[in-house]
Amino acid sequence: MVGSKRSDTKRIKVKGTKAKGTKGLYSRYRAAVCVLIIILFVAAIRLRLLQIPLERDEGEFAYMGQLILQGIPPYLTSYNMKLPGIYVAYALIMAVFGKSVEGIHLGFLVINAATIILVFLLARRLYDSYSGIIAGASFAILSVSPSILGTSAHATHFVLLPALGGILLTLKGTDSGKPTYLFWGGILLGISFLMKQPGIFFAVFAFLFLLFSLCRMPNTSFRSILKQTLLFLVGAIMPFVMTLGILYGVGVFGKFWFWTFLYAREYSSRIPFSIGLEVFLHQVPLVIGKFYVLWAVAGLGIIALFWDQTAQTRARFVIGFSAFSFLAVCPGLYFREHYFVFILPAVALLIGVGISSLGRLISKFQTKFQWVPTALFSVILFMGVYQYRAFFFEFTPVQACRAMYGPNPFPESIRIAEYIKAHSEKKDKIATLGSEPQIYFYSNRHSATGYIYVYGLMEDQRYALKMQKEMAEEIEKANPKYLIFVNIPTSWLANPRSERYILEWLQEYLTNKFSLVGVVDILSNDHTVYRWENEAMNYVPRSPYFLCVYKNDRSDDE
Repeated sequence: MVGSKRSDTKRIKVKGTKAKGTKGLYSRYRAAVCVLIIILFVAAIRLRLLQIPLERDEGEFAYMGQLILQGIPPYLTSYNMKLPGIYVAYALIMAVFGKSVEGIHLGFLVINAATIILVFLLARRLYDSYSGIIAGASFAILSVSPSILGTSAHATHFVLLPALGGILLTLKGTDSGKPTYLFWGGILLGISFLMKQPGIFFAVFAFLFLLFSLCRMPNTSFRSILKQTLLFLVGAIMPFVMTLGILYGVGVFGKFWFWTFLYAREYSSRIPFSIGLEVFLHQVPLVIGKFYVLWAVAGLGIIALFWDQTAQTRARFVIGFSAFSFLAVCPGLYFREHYFVFILPAVALLIGVGISSLGRLISKFQTKFQWVPTALFSVILFMGVYQYRAFFFEFTPVQACRAMYGPNPFPESIRIAEYIKAHSEKKDKIATLGSEPQIYFYSNRHSATGYIYVYGLMEDQRYALKMQKEMAEEIEKANPKYLIFVNIPTSWLANPRSERYILEWLQEYLTNKFSLVGVVDILSNDHTVYRWENEAMNYVPRSPYFLCVYKNDRSDDE
């Protein structure tokens, strides 16, 4: 950790940040070209899979964004525990790139490209352009890996972009002594939190880094430290305070507070530490996937922080950043694959440190072999890409979706929504008994209930029965034109202690006024049977993964 820009420059000159000969080879111009090539390579993969069907989280964000563009605020007619930043982000993406799967994923491509650039800039500011290129390339390829569901536009990616921007501005502010950078850095970190709650860990890290740096600066008064930290905190808090004011003004503050804080607290406290540890140990190998050698190089980077003098100049920052990035993965102890996106910039930074340190070590003994680390990194990167070659270069979007998500009804949701859209009017409402909000987005029909997921209803938590009764009441009141029942375990996540009221209510509700008009039977990853109208009435599903579409026979009369 460094006190000021002047002392930072002096220390780096003494210890030697760059390996001999790298200054000319990795000039700013050539570094920019390398980063552009990296971005174009990953963009080519993403463009090829641009039409990959939306999964559940993307469906939720897209539907909420769709409602925002229609003038309906979050939490008014649809509920979830996510903070509203991600919904606004999706609304902006759809406003710019279009209200479609392709538009959403094209916007995500831009978000990912910008994040790659920020990872490069962060590593370059901490060390040099060579480290930045290695870190940028590592993040780029890890962030598109199917092992972390990298082709899906999860909220974790939207957290990283403003978080890294805020951390970079905080670094610049501490090095330059210009408080303006601290204020805007705080603003970006506040926006990061609005994208998803774990963004708070990046804001806390940046604040502690700032405070630590200011306290280590010579001749810095307490008043100056207080002024600069307050400026940062004001910036960090401002986006959340403004959001509270807006939500209160549009009349949804009560629902917002319940879902994002009260229910979110219940959700994040369900799993005991012992089970969470088991889940973590199970997930880590899956997350690393076929890039295990690349992750091992990050381990080399950790070691380098303790023996390489140049790496040590920013060791405190790198260790702190890595620790808080890991903490962002941990809330709730669920450790889902895409949660590990939070730690990818830190892993990429450590890979950059490891490769750079190896180059400096080799150059001490034989300068003519300083190209070896670059060649080694290229081989390691190629090995990982080659092992995922089918996913990156051969699979169709549907095949890629199945490879990551198995028999979840994400491709089928498109066909179901097309049927509903063709047989209903825009004013008609629909209901999904399951957790498939992407159907609402695809069909451009409003949900008959605010409960666009049933996960919370099945959890062993104190609000479950109340939620189930409220969902049933909302559906009855809305009198939906169509109702989709999802007979897929991952769409419910029921357990032996789950309340069953909603299922008992559903059976009676369907009997009274609905008729079966569609059956979607997922027989395998590459074969789904669709039966509509008369064919659906006599069809018996052959797999345990199927959906039923029911039409309200009385909706036209009421």
